[in-house]
Amino acid sequence: MKPAQFDYFRPSTVKETLELLTDYGDEGKILAGGQSFIPILNMRMSEPECLIDINHLKELDYIKLEEGYLKIGALTRQSDLEKSELAANNVPILREASRFIGHSQTRNRGTVGGSLVHADPSAELPLTLLTLGAKVIISNADEEREAPLDEFFLTYLTTDMMPDELLTAIHIPIDSIPKGYAFEEFSRRHGDFALVAAASMLDVDEDGNILGGTIAAGGIDAVPLLAEEDDFNLLIGQKLTEQGIKEVVQKMVEKAEPDSDLHASAEYRINLAEVLIKKSLHKAYQRAIESGE
Repeated sequence: MKPAQFDYFRPSTVKETLELLTDYGDEGKILAGGQSFIPILNMRMSEPECLIDINHLKELDYIKLEEGYLKIGALTRQSDLEKSELAANNVPILREASRFIGHSQTRNRGTVGGSLVHADPSAELPLTLLTLGAKVIISNADEEREAPLDEFFLTYLTTDMMPDELLTAIHIPIDSIPKGYAFEEFSRRHGDFALVAAASMLDVDEDGNILGGTIAAGGIDAVPLLAEEDDFNLLIGQKLTEQGIKEVVQKMVEKAEPDSDLHASAEYRINLAEVLIKKSLHKAYQRAIESGE
C-alpha cells in the first residue's frame, strides 16, 4: 500500500520544528527514524496532513556526560547508542538491551527518542530506560518540561505528549546506577518484536545482601511494568534466594493485564515473564557481586 497524500517539511532547527507543530497540531506528525511510523503510514493507519522530517536536526544527535547525567539526544540512532563507549562505560545495560532491537539495519535508522514516543510496551529502550529512572525533556514553542518515564507512558502506544510537543532529549542519572544489571528477552526469531522482556538492576553489600535496585518487564501490560518499591523491598537486606524471587515476581505479575493474541496467550506471557525476570535477577545479582570483588 501507499500512504495518503501529505505535505512535507524538512526543518533545520528545533525552533522551526516547534513552530510547524504549533501550526499543524494533530495534523502534523514527526518523522525521525521511521522504522515504526512508515509502515503505519503505508497501511493508512495514520493520514496526517503534513510530515515533519527532523533528520537534519543535528542538535538532537548526541551522547554526552553532563551534570551527573548521561544525556542522549532524541535523534541519536540506536546503533550509535549500541556502539557508544561512553554509554557502555557508564550505563552498560544500554548496550546489552540495544543489541536486541530488530536487526542492524533497523538500528541504523531507528532513533532513541522515536522508540520512546512510539511507546510499544514490549520495546527494549522504553523498558530499559524506565528501569534506569530516566526522564525525558519535552519542548513546545513556549516552554520546556521534564517528565519521568514512569509518568510518561500512559497506555498502549500512548504517552503524555501533546500534539505541539517534541521530545528532545533523554537524561539518565548515573551517580546511583546499581552495579549489577541484566536484560533478557524472548522473541520467536532473532530481530522479531519481543513477546516478553525483563530488565533488572541490583546493588549488594560486601556480604552479598541486596541494598537496592529495580525490576521491570515488558510485553505483559499496556505499558512497561516497573516493580513497585514495596514489592522490591522484599529482597532488601538479604541474599538473592529462590523464595525471594518468587515473592517479588508474583507481586509484579499479579498487577499485569496481558492480552492474548496470535503470538501468545495471556497465560503464556505471564509464565514467560516469570522466567525472564528470574533469569535477569540471577544475572544482575552475579554481576553486582563480581563488581565488588
